[in-house]
Amino acid sequence: MKEKYDVVIIGSGLGGLVSAIILAKEGYSVCVLEKNNQFGGNLQTFSRDKTIFDTGVHYIGGLSEGQNLYKFFTYLGIYDDLRLKKLDENGFDRITFDDDKKEYRHAQGYENFIEKLVIDFPKEEKAIRSYCEKLRETCNSFPLYRLGSGKPYYDNTSLFELKAKDYIDSITENQKLRAVLGGSNLLYAGDGHRTPFYVHALSVNSYIESAYRCVNGGSQITKTLLKRLRENGGKAYKRHEVTSIDIENNKVKSVRTESGKSFEGAIFISNIDPKITLQLAGVEHFRKSYTARVQQIENTISAFSLYLVLKPDSFKYLNYNYYHFKDSNNIWDAQNYSQESWPENYMVSMGIKKYNERFGDTLTAITYMRFDEVLHWANTHNTAAKKNDRGQTYEEFKAEKTEIFLRELEKKFPKIRDCIKAVYSSTPLSYRDYIGSEDGAMYGYVKDADNPLKSNISPRTKIENLYLTGQSLNMHGILGVTIGGVLTCSEILGSEYLLDKILEANKKETVQ
Repeated sequence: MKEKYDVVIIGSGLGGLVSAIILAKEGYSVCVLEKNNQFGGNLQTFSRDKTIFDTGVHYIGGLSEGQNLYKFFTYLGIYDDLRLKKLDENGFDRITFDDDKKEYRHAQGYENFIEKLVIDFPKEEKAIRSYCEKLRETCNSFPLYRLGSGKPYYDNTSLFELKAKDYIDSITENQKLRAVLGGSNLLYAGDGHRTPFYVHALSVNSYIESAYRCVNGGSQITKTLLKRLRENGGKAYKRHEVTSIDIENNKVKSVRTESGKSFEGAIFISNIDPKITLQLAGVEHFRKSYTARVQQIENTISAFSLYLVLKPDSFKYLNYNYYHFKDSNNIWDAQNYSQESWPENYMVSMGIKKYNERFGDTLTAITYMRFDEVLHWANTHNTAAKKNDRGQTYEEFKAEKTEIFLRELEKKFPKIRDCIKAVYSSTPLSYRDYIGSEDGAMYGYVKDADNPLKSNISPRTKIENLYLTGQSLNMHGILGVTIGGVLTCSEILGSEYLLDKILEANKKETVQ
């Protein structure tokens, strides 16, 4: 069986669906192929005990009217269909430490952000203001982040070489303030020796502008994107795992799925890990130097997550997130944990089913976990589409880690065990199998300020009609991947043309 389209997209993560809608709106016939039972990549949700959990979307920034993600979502035609709950404006993120009972708040709105931190650090207003100015200045250096055009941001090499920890340390001697400003670094797997400040800025700025939760989970974004795609004539197939990309005369002719079906197209976009894309296409079709560079890019660390189903009316709903560290002097090295010190940090977030909810029914806690901890079971694969029992030793491993993690959570929430109806967990293998990232990487590839070009991958490949998109290219996260989809389509449609379309759609929305 063969099917033919103008555009074939491999993988239905956010970058793939954004690219699909953009091109379908422009009149291309588009087909999206997804290997899993569920579309959406990191937008996927799952249900346990009749409760919904998010796999990756715990909160979203930049969605208030006129802000950047709002404008992108308005152009895509999905904003009005989303059900959102705004997080606590006076502290959407709370930074806490084992050795300090105080909760340090990251507030929404820059003046509010400054005002709340100055209460806790009255002598540090200058440093806090400098930090906020640097965030905005850095974000303004990326034209598409502000939906503007301008000279290529990559011409400014200093932008990529400044390290997040170094900059924050340079503006204040106050160790606790340093820890609080960098305290949400689990958002991007912050590493004090490597992570560039621009990664920090692009990750936290949009949340300071506005922060929201998705009511009933982030999969509503996927459902709305798919609805818009189909309205524009596009098609999407799940349980269609691409197993090969067929190339002739430096052009992709078709892709083949595990079932033997062939999909032909004029343009192909891969929304899966670039390393896996090269393997599917055959490394012999690419320059050896390019293949070697891509294969050598380091993946970000993976995660171990707990998903707690809470007893009814037992645990008050928290309209904010916690980022917690054992040691306020060591917030940039939590990835380098030992077996004895794990977990050195974690994030806690809650789901919400209704706009006004007094009690929560789910709580998710996430901490770092290196892939080598699950290497013993690396040859096993388990998804909803392909069931595979990893055996008793794996279940024992998860149970042991779950108990250690719960004991840490009890320090912050002493009565939490009394509130738990059921506990589920995921490991780096879960992230690898469901999201498709090598080694279960949380955020694609490591960005290294000492070698900024190493992980820089263009959406355009040397194969004439093969393009890349997704979290491994530019930035991860809802905003980063959405912008990445726009960048990929800009290679096909032209950047000025597409930017004008996005701005025009927002003008119409304002008039209406």
